[in-house]
Amino acid sequence: MEESSAKRWARHLARVDRWRTKTICYLRKWIGRRGQGVHMHFLQGVAYKLGSGAVTLLILWWETRH
Repeated sequence: MEESSAKRWARHLARVDRWRTKTICYLRKWIGRRGQGVHMHFLQGVAYKLGSGAVTLLILWWETRH
């Protein structure tokens, strides 16, 4: 006998809910382990971009002066 659409939909929602719960748990653990690292990488990236921009401006200034 064919399963009703409502039962299939309920089973699908349960599967999605289990996946969502596992994913949220994994992400929370990951953030807890690596939260400081992510923040530090962000700051290093910003510093790298600012340094790169400063060097570019310095080169442009040098080229226009000489």
